[in-house]
Amino acid sequence: MTSALVGILPVLPTPFTSEGAVDASAMRRLVRFALDCGVDGVVFPGFASEVEKLDGAERSQLLAVVAEEVAGRVPIIAGASAGSAVEVIGHGRAAAAVGVDHLMIQPPLAIGREVAAVTAFMAEVAAGLPGARIVLQNAPAPRGSDIAPEALVAIAQAVPQVVYIKEETLPAGPAISHLVAQGPQTLAGVIGGGGARYILDEYARGACAAMPAIEIVDEHVALDRAWRGGRRDEARAIYVRTLPLLTLQAVYRMRLTKHVMSRRGILDNTVVRAPTPELDAQAIADIDANLAELGLAEAPLAFEGGRR
Repeated sequence: MTSALVGILPVLPTPFTSEGAVDASAMRRLVRFALDCGVDGVVFPGFASEVEKLDGAERSQLLAVVAEEVAGRVPIIAGASAGSAVEVIGHGRAAAAVGVDHLMIQPPLAIGREVAAVTAFMAEVAAGLPGARIVLQNAPAPRGSDIAPEALVAIAQAVPQVVYIKEETLPAGPAISHLVAQGPQTLAGVIGGGGARYILDEYARGACAAMPAIEIVDEHVALDRAWRGGRRDEARAIYVRTLPLLTLQAVYRMRLTKHVMSRRGILDNTVVRAPTPELDAQAIADIDANLAELGLAEAPLAFEGGRR
């Protein structure tokens, strides 16, 4: 398989003002930070963007900001998941209006995981968005449907606009191996998920890209470049030293992401809308100790267009 989406494609968080409104200015800083770290693309909105707490107008507003800041330099993958095909098509058309044609779509939980039902849903979406390049997101339960790899192959065969699959069920490795080996010619690649906690296994099995959160994306870019350059020991060393923070991220999710981005001088606050565990003093101390070990605690990254 060949792939146009390759490398590190972070999911951008949604920044909010201290009053709880979406913050377009902070979103611009996040995009510039990602670009200056050398990312290969960006994703917005996704689960890590608190997408379920954004209305349609907020999604469209911030996606337009992302597209303006990216200015064609790297691919943008727009999250377009929703409870009905009509809503997904609406999100897809909003993305197309700002020049984004890669859409990440998770089939609704309500339709289940059988091939016929998911194929019918994806075919309806594809017919309504003939110019879209679809990334089919296969998330684990309870958030996702845990679609079997054999079913994913059948769906991709039936709906050629499904050109990527983001596989993040647990364990994702065997599913990625199956998809890489058995996927149709129209499938350009398989993308790893799970916050980069399994990235070396995913890459070893043929994943073309990864979609981590953004807080240490410069480390993930360095890991990716080492891996693709054949420096596997270097890639593993980066992975090992970042893993403690990634295990904390699995618990505290976007609250940790925003804390770290605040520590790094990109965000002004850590406001979240999604229900996530609070960071108490001990958790903050643990996170900050990890940042210190990574050399990121007291020296926020200097980046072009930033406020530092």
